[in-house]
Amino acid sequence: MSARLKALRRSKFYDLCAAAPLIAWYLFCAAQLLQPLEQQIALAKVFVQTDWSVLPAGLVLGIVSRVATLVFLAILVVMFALRRVPQATAPGFWPRCAAVGGTFLGVGILLLPPHELSPALYIVALVLMIGGTGFALAAVLVLGRSISILPQARRLVTSGPYALVRHPVYLGEIVAMAGVALQYLSPWALLLLGLQYAFQFARMKYEERLLSQAFADYADYMARTARLLPGMY
Repeated sequence: MSARLKALRRSKFYDLCAAAPLIAWYLFCAAQLLQPLEQQIALAKVFVQTDWSVLPAGLVLGIVSRVATLVFLAILVVMFALRRVPQATAPGFWPRCAAVGGTFLGVGILLLPPHELSPALYIVALVLMIGGTGFALAAVLVLGRSISILPQARRLVTSGPYALVRHPVYLGEIVAMAGVALQYLSPWALLLLGLQYAFQFARMKYEERLLSQAFADYADYMARTARLLPGMY
């Protein structure tokens, strides 16, 4: 019986079942973006039909931000559905806690009342969201079927954004969430952002420990590649 359970845990069916709640969550998040995006596009059409030269930059960036987020979520759904079965998973409660906290704490910011920003700050927030999401999207495309939420070893990826930093997906998320927090600027938003960052840094350490054990080449990769900021950290 024990051998059968171990075999089941290593099967693609088990991995797909484990990914199913995440896939459902990402599909739900994507659905929530559709109506605001439709409204923004309809408003942009009004400007284009009257005088496109006065089309607000914030409106254009808002549309780009939502489209980039939708593409990001769609790719996540596909990657989680098709991902490889893990070779190893970090044991214990705290690695899982760090992964869940780092992934979902930022959602709490969206439940806060939005903060009124100047046009310049609003554009800064949108640029951070677009830039962070775009960089994370590029990293996810390179990571491909090796994607996971929990600290797991599927395949060692060192190309593309991973040749620059060891955790490009998290770097993109950190930048994007800074833009989100700016739109909801308040002590609670900063607290949630700080907690998410703390969980993300703990998550990186757990992942690096596991990957060092699973892949003999990872120590050399760590030695030549920064964690988040080339030449600095």
